[in-house]
Amino acid sequence: REFQCAYGDIVSTALLAAQHCTMGKVWELSTERGRQTWKMVEADKALEEKHNKACSDWVQNKKQTKHSADRIMRLSKTHGHNLPTDKSDIDMNTPEGVRAACRKAINYYQLIQEEDGHWSGDYGGPMFLMPGLVITCYITKTQLLPEEKAEMRKYLNLHQNDDGGWGLHIEGKSTVFGTAMQYTALRLLGEEKDSQVSVRARAWLHKQKGGATGIPSWGKFWLATLGVYDWSGLNVVPPELWLLPFWVPLNPGRMWCHCRVVYLPMCYVYGSRKTCKPDSLTMALREELYPEPYESIDWPAQRNYINSIDLYTPHSTLLKIFNWLGYQYEKVHIKWLRDWSLRTVMDHIHQEDHATKYIDIGPVNKAINMLAVWYDECDGKASNSIAFQKHQERVRDYLWVAEDGMKMQGYNGSQLWDTAFACQAIFSTGLQAEFSQCLTKLHHYIDITQVLEDVDDNDKYYRHISTGAWPFSTRDHGWPISDCTAEGLKAALSFKKHGGPGQILDDGRLFHAVNYMLSMQNPDGGWATYELTRGSWLIEALNPSEVFGDIMIDYTYVECSSACIQSLAMFAKVCEHSDAHTDESTHTHTNKDEMLGRIGFRANVSASIFIFFVCNPVFPADSSLISLTCRPSPSTASERFKHPLDAA
Repeated sequence: REFQCAYGDIVSTALLAAQHCTMGKVWELSTERGRQTWKMVEADKALEEKHNKACSDWVQNKKQTKHSADRIMRLSKTHGHNLPTDKSDIDMNTPEGVRAACRKAINYYQLIQEEDGHWSGDYGGPMFLMPGLVITCYITKTQLLPEEKAEMRKYLNLHQNDDGGWGLHIEGKSTVFGTAMQYTALRLLGEEKDSQVSVRARAWLHKQKGGATGIPSWGKFWLATLGVYDWSGLNVVPPELWLLPFWVPLNPGRMWCHCRVVYLPMCYVYGSRKTCKPDSLTMALREELYPEPYESIDWPAQRNYINSIDLYTPHSTLLKIFNWLGYQYEKVHIKWLRDWSLRTVMDHIHQEDHATKYIDIGPVNKAINMLAVWYDECDGKASNSIAFQKHQERVRDYLWVAEDGMKMQGYNGSQLWDTAFACQAIFSTGLQAEFSQCLTKLHHYIDITQVLEDVDDNDKYYRHISTGAWPFSTRDHGWPISDCTAEGLKAALSFKKHGGPGQILDDGRLFHAVNYMLSMQNPDGGWATYELTRGSWLIEALNPSEVFGDIMIDYTYVECSSACIQSLAMFAKVCEHSDAHTDESTHTHTNKDEMLGRIGFRANVSASIFIFFVCNPVFPADSSLISLTCRPSPSTASERFKHPLDAA
């Protein structure tokens, strides 16, 4: 009654609709080798009531805290256990009290640990992700379960802003991008046109000049695929760019990988102008998204129109020239060249799908890749395409359930990242001997998540080496990242240093992790995220997103650099007496001295790295890292993707 009075029938309707679909059942998380999927299961009344109370508690407090506290997952894990609540017996001013507090914390933490060893959690927040998936599912006729649709509608209902719109993320002010996309998703999920949520959203949208015509480019793309925005209202996304050799600055292989693989399937859909067949709902959306008749809109004039509320990165002069030239080319593009480029793009899409077991690097390219494969292999019809079926099977890897409903996460989770830090935290307490079962499972996850091979034809597909790295989430995902590898290595080294329970990773795998990090060091001395910085900062002038900044190339970051420096220093100490090692895959013989001889900084160490040493007096001043030799910077495409052991 309290939250109904505070938030009106909008909230109560969303909650009641979701609870109707889950009557007598609760959401339960299933995990396997890091993969996280939610399903409905029969539950006792007590747990169901706890879940319902968690939802209503969140609604009452959503003005103060937009984020969930993951109580749905936590309540399911701890149900039936008597958790201690008395803190009066702990004196935090004494070493014994601190140890007692740590012991209680780890006891609780191991209670919510997954059987495969990792810790799960909500990785939601962005609001522009789920609408793309909903649109893809609608176009491809991929069925979402009734309870999933209800929870998605609940999530979108509960995160609607007071003014009727939605933002770029759950804490963001209302934007055309957020509002038009959430409104479209709600209608596709079954929300009625005349519901209070729909009426309030349309009222906000129609107050903005042109309504959804001012949506940024990613929104224009998604609405065009649905057939509710004309393709002539988009700036070019030419697939022909994928035919350029690597030495050309505009080659997509020089871009940041997240940017590259998002625009990859966009190129295919745009280049072939694939569009959903019109039906009564899409025709209704044409009328609902705009304050003026759809047929009267001057679509070419909308290419560069972005509502000022949404505009974060204005078009540069260079981008305007590129878009104008591209638009002229689109009028007369060469058919055989377009067909060749589309085949090339689809080849890269299949490689990304195969390498990530159809999870893909993130939620945006997951949805567009799935749509592109459906159009390419199914030709817009029902088909037995194995690739498309595999895409469907991986949709739920991105969905997460919490008190605020079902959302699409910004990744398929943060499993390795969270688990690696948990490992370091537990060892830092000195209590590891008391939690051998927890650490045994934890080590198992560190073990099974390390990437043990490079992707096929990594040079052809602009992929850096992967062997020895750790990803952010799961082995199936498999994209290697510098700081995730650093934290994964520190976790593995913690077991080697302290002699933790279970089997310790052999030195060869630790050497490969170091190899990977050495190969990732940029000419400025620091580390970027997924790959070396391959392009000039001038490429950033071609950023076409309008709502994001610094996305075109992979930049050097202090956090990534700091993590890699720390892990290399820890390796130098812990593996000081390691034996020689022969790599069975490359038949390369190396030992600890050879490895340390390749750990070091270039002469032009970046200021950020220097600041790290200056600001960290606890870092060992006699670290072997400082005085070791420098590596030459890889300059050509083949050298950039080559395994360092091959080049040694």
